[in-house]
Amino acid sequence: MIGVFFLRYNEVMKKPSKFERHESRLATTDDHGHRVYLYPEDVKGFWRHRRTIFFWFLIILYLVLPWTRVGGKQTILLDIAHREFTFFGYTFYGHDAPLLIFIFLGIPLFFGFVTSIWGRVWCGWGCPQTVFIDAIYRNIELWTEGKARAREALDKAPWNAVKIARKGSKWILFLLVSMHIGHSFVGYFVGTRELYDITMAPPTEHWGVFVATWIATGIALFDFGWFREQFCIIACPYGRFQSVMMDDHSMIVTYDEQRGEPRRSPEVSHENEGDCINCYHCVKVCPTGIDIRRGTQMECIACTNCIDACDEIMDKVGKPKGLIRYDSELGKKGIKVKKLGVRSIIYLTLLTVIFSLFVYKLKHADELRVTMLRGSKTTFSMIKSGDTEMVLNHFNVTIDANAGSKDGILFRIKDSELASKIELKTPHIPWMLKKGHNKTQLFFRFPKELLSDGSRNITLLVLTGENLEKSILVKEQEVPLAGPLQ
Repeated sequence: MIGVFFLRYNEVMKKPSKFERHESRLATTDDHGHRVYLYPEDVKGFWRHRRTIFFWFLIILYLVLPWTRVGGKQTILLDIAHREFTFFGYTFYGHDAPLLIFIFLGIPLFFGFVTSIWGRVWCGWGCPQTVFIDAIYRNIELWTEGKARAREALDKAPWNAVKIARKGSKWILFLLVSMHIGHSFVGYFVGTRELYDITMAPPTEHWGVFVATWIATGIALFDFGWFREQFCIIACPYGRFQSVMMDDHSMIVTYDEQRGEPRRSPEVSHENEGDCINCYHCVKVCPTGIDIRRGTQMECIACTNCIDACDEIMDKVGKPKGLIRYDSELGKKGIKVKKLGVRSIIYLTLLTVIFSLFVYKLKHADELRVTMLRGSKTTFSMIKSGDTEMVLNHFNVTIDANAGSKDGILFRIKDSELASKIELKTPHIPWMLKKGHNKTQLFFRFPKELLSDGSRNITLLVLTGENLEKSILVKEQEVPLAGPLQ
């Protein structure tokens, strides 16, 4: 009987684990390329606790930020329809493309700088994919379907009333959370107060917003509820860029081969074993199913689950923690790591230059920024004035002022000869500006004979004062008039 026991024991120990895969095969696909659904086990520990706190800070920030206001405006509002982009009291418009370029260039450089020092800390700590799934969706699964092994068993079980109830309750909760995420997302583009009023009205009155909100909800439900790690592995480009942004100085989640190898196995004597007992706990808790012991991999999102899992095992077997830890490739070899490597310095230098140019441009922007857009669906319209056929051009005027105008704004055509032929009308004379965003309308009426080829540019003077006789020029604005071809 004892011989049979040891024979069975050796057979089990020699049997390859399901977590042992060929290096060229993903953990989320089988031999035929079909998806293998992952059931990452729960983990507790030093890093997990801190990530949970940070996740909820980001979630609360995401949900609360669009309801806050700075300088009378929503803190962050990306109003694409009106080409207005507000960030913490500063509003940029479509004609502010040079300023927006600084922002769009600064974002990838900032990610490059952060990645060059701390590796894929964004993926594990700040990416919405990780934040929402780990903090909300996996907890909903835990409440409705149980722990990892219970969820796996439930999926393999035949459909019955219990399975339908658990799966149904999970997806109902997923839907409710996704709706809240989707509405908050749309609020950044429409405005939360406006979105609240729109939500209270029938969908038929705001079809565009209604459809956009459900698209955002559907994407969140599909991605966070089902697609999950497939997005990181298949769709997200960041994992592919990391090798370009990182070097041997970059901090990564890594396994210490010198300390851990050779792993515990029947072929290795107890005296020669490393600290790794080959329990696969680091693989079981990984949300993308990788084996961190194989080195840095594209699928690794640096979530630190494997660090906490391994530390827990090391405590149980009486070994020091840190077999899997935050470190750099040079640090593992005992080489002193520079805080700023060559890549980091390059990224930081470029980021500093772009930020300095952005601040300079923002500080030296004109006090009054004038934007004129045609207000009608047609370029021009024809009207009768007695027996004369006149051309009418309608413009929506936006002026952004750093400070309000005490005397008001007036408009006058620069060329006196043209001014006698073009009738200029505006609802506000003078136009009293408030700090920030101001809107009015301008109408130009003139005989069609004034345009020889259907168009003509005129110079509009933007003045400040009580009347035209006592006014001061603050800006000249080119205005393209349009009419019928002669």
